[in-house]
Amino acid sequence: MKAAAFDYTKPRTLDDVFALLQRHGDDARVLAGGQTLLATLNMRLSEPRLLIDITGLPGLDVIERRGDRLYIGALATHTAIEQSALVAELAPLLGSAAPHIAHRAIRNAGTWGGSIAYGDPAAEWPVCLVALDGVVHLRGPEGARSVRATDFFQDLYTTDLQPAELVVGADVPVATRADWFAFDELARRHGDYAVAGLAVAARFDGQTAQRVHLGLLGMGSIPLRAARTEALLAGKKLDAATIEIAVASLKAELDPLPDLTHTPETKRHLATVLMRRLLQAAAASRAALSI
Repeated sequence: MKAAAFDYTKPRTLDDVFALLQRHGDDARVLAGGQTLLATLNMRLSEPRLLIDITGLPGLDVIERRGDRLYIGALATHTAIEQSALVAELAPLLGSAAPHIAHRAIRNAGTWGGSIAYGDPAAEWPVCLVALDGVVHLRGPEGARSVRATDFFQDLYTTDLQPAELVVGADVPVATRADWFAFDELARRHGDYAVAGLAVAARFDGQTAQRVHLGLLGMGSIPLRAARTEALLAGKKLDAATIEIAVASLKAELDPLPDLTHTPETKRHLATVLMRRLLQAAAASRAALSI
């Protein structure tokens, strides 16, 4: 199937983009990396009359430190993030998650901002943002605003993005020596959508976990945080008993949505497998540092 006919424009400024979005409303779509949009066009799930290509806009692909935050512009590609020395140093969770995103050709074209704006609950960047307490930066005809990632993702493919607004970037806290991060997911084949995934962002005092953020993908209509299990882990040493208590807590806390091939119980089980695996890795890493 091919896309329905549409007009195409490539504006030179953000103000031009906002003017076009205001003028055309729901008849317009924004094109960045296109890895989601082009598929929906070809399947005629989306039939805009106008495609607004923002790939030429200057300054939207930056990756830079801003105080105690790492800022990534909306047009930074998955590959740029994966290969960035600054990301590896200051936000290693993102570097760990990047290789799980589809395949190289898609990572070369797909963008940070596009993934965030689409709000897919099975995508890697949204769940990493949620686990890291990231902030999404938006701009529109009324000006700029910032929204915490935990508030930005609202329902299935639904975000706090308002009409004529764009995601222009997002930032995350800079990692410290007390922090530990890990990402893993389980998929039928590499590059497929994950059946379950987990992003862990923890801060330690010695071997005691001051906080453990657990971001889960593929479990619901948005990227989730396991708040009750996080509270249980705070202030604890991650020994075998604590980890098993946390596994039981997560199993009780989650109420996953099924997909075409996996039941809620299967997804719940896979999430606990991932958590046990990553918490054991965190405990071993902190124990090694104390030797």
